[in-house]
Amino acid sequence: MIETSPAESTSQTSSTRRLTRRRFLALSASGVAGMALYSGEVERHLIDVTPRTIALPGLPDAFAGFRIVQLSDIHLEEFTEAFFLEEVVRKMNALQPDMVVLTGDFVTRSPASSPASIRSSIAAGYRCAELLSKLTCPLTYAILGNHDVLVARAAIQDALVSHGIPVLANRSVAIERGGHRIWLAGLDDALFGRPDLSQALPRGAAGEPVILLSHEPDFADQVVGHPVSLILSGHTHGGQVRIPWMRPFDLPVLGKKYIEGHFRLGNGLQLYVNRGIGTVGVPFRFRCPPELTVITLKQDA
Repeated sequence: MIETSPAESTSQTSSTRRLTRRRFLALSASGVAGMALYSGEVERHLIDVTPRTIALPGLPDAFAGFRIVQLSDIHLEEFTEAFFLEEVVRKMNALQPDMVVLTGDFVTRSPASSPASIRSSIAAGYRCAELLSKLTCPLTYAILGNHDVLVARAAIQDALVSHGIPVLANRSVAIERGGHRIWLAGLDDALFGRPDLSQALPRGAAGEPVILLSHEPDFADQVVGHPVSLILSGHTHGGQVRIPWMRPFDLPVLGKKYIEGHFRLGNGLQLYVNRGIGTVGVPFRFRCPPELTVITLKQDA
């Protein structure tokens, strides 16, 4: 039997420990790199088509089964590429919705906010509107988000309107079918605009359902008690990067309470928060893929 001296034993143990630490660090680096690659190139380009059936009190028979596709938070050309938005538009057209709603943040306001970056964002807004003009649904409406208003409200709104997409800024439109109607209302951005709920809501709706577009979901608490059946929001990106067992840690102002999904508030008001398709800050999505929501309306039993 070959005996090992205490010194040799200590040396081998130390070497084993060093190898273990090196291997651990190497595996950790590989894991981080792999997660970054997945979050930035794979999940960021997944499109989760989320079906939701929502019952609205007073919904006319003619609107039972009415399908609304919601798209939000595109943030074109900071990290969202034109080819990805083109794919999203193709998917939306294939869904053949009765109505499309676009709930804000078509572009991104750069933290630098230099004249050159603002010009670039305005150009991205026109490119975004051009791509969205390929939507085939005749009932397509938009509101602006906080980034749009910060970049240049008039320019982003003009980009959309000039490409055939009406912008609902504190106003409403009647959606008619079979001699009956529901209402679609839109608010100005709650953070940097001038939202006016009394101006946005239709007069003389006479109990007809009202769907309200509001970019920031936490504004919903100010809508409770008003004649609104459903609010559709975006803004939060669903948290964008969601670490298991942890609350999202970089949520925006007016997007900290209602983060994603379907909520029932007081007085029968409902809220749906779409995760959006873009990213801000970092080009990553983790456990929070881009979302297209397909909302099917039904009558409340």
